[in-house]
Amino acid sequence: MSIVIVDDNATNLLIIEKILLKAGYTDLTMVSSAKELYQLLEMNSPTTGEVPVDLILMDMMMPEIDGVEACRTVQADERFRDIPIIFVTAMGDSNKLAEALDAGALDYVMKPINKVELLARIRSTLRLKFEKDWHKERDKRIKYELDLAKQVQRSVLSSPIQDEHINISAVYKPSSELAGDFYAWYPIGPNRYGIILLDMMGHGISSSLVCMYIYSALKDTITNICDPEGVIRELNGRMNQLHKADNLINYYFTSIYMVLDTEHRTIEYVNAGHPTGIAILDGEVKLLTEGCCAIGFFEGIEITKGVIPYKKDARIVLFTDGLSEWLDDEQEDGISKIQGGLEAMQTHDPDGLIERIYPYAKSGSPPDDMCLVLITAE
Repeated sequence: MSIVIVDDNATNLLIIEKILLKAGYTDLTMVSSAKELYQLLEMNSPTTGEVPVDLILMDMMMPEIDGVEACRTVQADERFRDIPIIFVTAMGDSNKLAEALDAGALDYVMKPINKVELLARIRSTLRLKFEKDWHKERDKRIKYELDLAKQVQRSVLSSPIQDEHINISAVYKPSSELAGDFYAWYPIGPNRYGIILLDMMGHGISSSLVCMYIYSALKDTITNICDPEGVIRELNGRMNQLHKADNLINYYFTSIYMVLDTEHRTIEYVNAGHPTGIAILDGEVKLLTEGCCAIGFFEGIEITKGVIPYKKDARIVLFTDGLSEWLDDEQEDGISKIQGGLEAMQTHDPDGLIERIYPYAKSGSPPDDMCLVLITAE
């Protein structure tokens, strides 16, 4: 337990040192000015983020730099702001004491020093520091685990497909939290591909876990069932398995799932409560609106499958509402911007499409995940 005592009076330093040593605090450092305190902190400033000082006992009235100013300086430095400061002072001015607390001190002890009171306030302050350090360590551990979870999430997303028949790729801009968006595509037969984009309700750990639960069943569901209506029914059943009567929250997700057949040139799809997908087929715009409600709301759902043929080429864009809502402004809604970007697109380039429509002028982090899947077939 490292304690630094700051006082320009040698007698006061000796008195406090004697009290603390008798109470069992042996790691003591004494300095006679704020400048010496700054030098001590800088000299021991770590690269690990753990400050080797647990408490500062500081006189309020000192020459050149008084205790209140020194307290403000220490608290203003991110490396040292978690070091608790207790003023040991003879000043009884309530306004000055209030100023000291406003500067960041946690407590004060009046001179002449009552050793029982001093030790009690030290114990109380160190308990608070212990709790704060425990929470910081826990938060650091949680952040590490969340970062690992994000890496796992990203690692299971499908890699781009590029061959003579089809190109499928995505651009994903997650928010600061664990993501609820997910996309995947799988070959399900000669020249046939199952493609899905989903957006789980909410953010954070619970939504991420539900998303990974769905992912665990996704490949087998798509490759074995294939048909959009059957896949959506199976996923709806999986979601309903999570629901219990005493659950406060029933999780659900929106999704578009499609089967693209490049040999027979057909698109079969179901839109389950998801933002409208946009397809440009042989130069004509088609909106992917047929489907059902979001997945997980009801045990039984009515599903309408959309079937769209094309003759020569297809350009399809699927996206989550985080993107379309982020694009909305007073002049034009986000979906219109995405459609305009798709119509103007010359090559298969999802990053180029995003650059064309993405609102770089908007400041701050996006409030929601933003995902766009681009499919082109010839």
